[in-house]
Amino acid sequence: MKAISIGLLGLGTVGSGVIKIIENHQDKLMHQVGCPIQVKKVLVKDVNKERDVEINPAILTDQVNEIINDPEIDVIIEVMGGVENTKDYMLQAIQNKKHIVTANKDLMAVHGGELLTAASENGCDLFYEASVAGGIPIIRSLVDGLSSDRINKLMGIVNGTTNYILTKMTEEGLAYEDVLKEAQALGFAEANPASDVDGLDAARKMVILATLGFSMKVDLDDVKTTGITMVTEEDLHYANRLGYTMKLLGIADRDGDKVEVSVQPTLLPKTHPLSSVQNEYNAVYVYGEAVGETMFYGPGAGSLPTATSIVSDLVAVVKNMRLGINGSYAVAPQFAKNLKDSEEIYSKYFLRIHAKDEVGVFAEITSVFTQHGVSFEKILQLPVKEKGLAEIVVVTHKASLKSFEEIFMQLRDLDAIKDIKSSYRVEGSANA
Repeated sequence: MKAISIGLLGLGTVGSGVIKIIENHQDKLMHQVGCPIQVKKVLVKDVNKERDVEINPAILTDQVNEIINDPEIDVIIEVMGGVENTKDYMLQAIQNKKHIVTANKDLMAVHGGELLTAASENGCDLFYEASVAGGIPIIRSLVDGLSSDRINKLMGIVNGTTNYILTKMTEEGLAYEDVLKEAQALGFAEANPASDVDGLDAARKMVILATLGFSMKVDLDDVKTTGITMVTEEDLHYANRLGYTMKLLGIADRDGDKVEVSVQPTLLPKTHPLSSVQNEYNAVYVYGEAVGETMFYGPGAGSLPTATSIVSDLVAVVKNMRLGINGSYAVAPQFAKNLKDSEEIYSKYFLRIHAKDEVGVFAEITSVFTQHGVSFEKILQLPVKEKGLAEIVVVTHKASLKSFEEIFMQLRDLDAIKDIKSSYRVEGSANA
């Protein structure tokens, strides 16, 4: 039996995990695919560097062309990251009839359509399960397990760093900056955490999930993105009092043929399954017309969980090779992109205001909401330390985003309003 030869681009945390799984699970892989799988070449920046994983130095190279142009290599596993140069390498490899397995969410969010088309045209597989939610098989579930259903909504915690920070802030009442420093010290957050805390990492993953879930080409610019850098311990305190937990949620929602995709700090009832997802764990909640509500939960990152998804994709590629059906996996989006306008996006909203503590002020605030036909579901009114001010916290009933934005602008212009401290989307109803 001819062995399947692998070229591995990158030998960091995930690449090392791939090597370990292929070596340690060789008997299981043999049973699955009926032939040996061997790593022939590994691309690294420095071939002389000491590594955590045992590897034959003879298979290391710092020249990418030694891998993508090697006629004996059947499958390339890309775990080195990057976008533009990496896209060029992948296209060249596909032209050379090599199958691709990647964990690169940035690449797939920006150039996934182009790469999948090229792979299909060249009879190659391009699998990317590990690009979203690490060890959770969410992409395979959308493409295969739920392929006969119509997905109406995807709602997920798809970034472990921000979930860790919000979990710590909620449980320990700490400030954002303090928890971020702790997360960086523990290795949960990068030295430059902007991609995570500003929501960009989650937005890229939601592009992939929304495109697959709705069979509609969604682009990164279509995702309205807000991170967690402005979330305060006071926001979390009041959310808790009202029966909510805050999560940075990716939300992809479809009504009829129109969709919205966003990433933003969102209040969820404490009873919602996503509210119990703590620390660095990820979870994706899927609403299907036929299946109802399902949730996929697990480690969203890490060497072995992510490597497990990669090697599972590798197994699928090799099985397709044995059956002679490579290149048939990718299906072009069925529907033209059709995004909701702000008057078509509906949700509840949390709003926290500092206003003058005077007779008639609350009536003045209420009248602004009444003008737009928006009513309150929950209200808190409390004094604040600064003399003469009151803190007003409301959760509205469902309103259009357009109405809420107009309310926000009107409130900001009121003399009675000292400051609008925060506002967040709310999903569902909570019992405080």
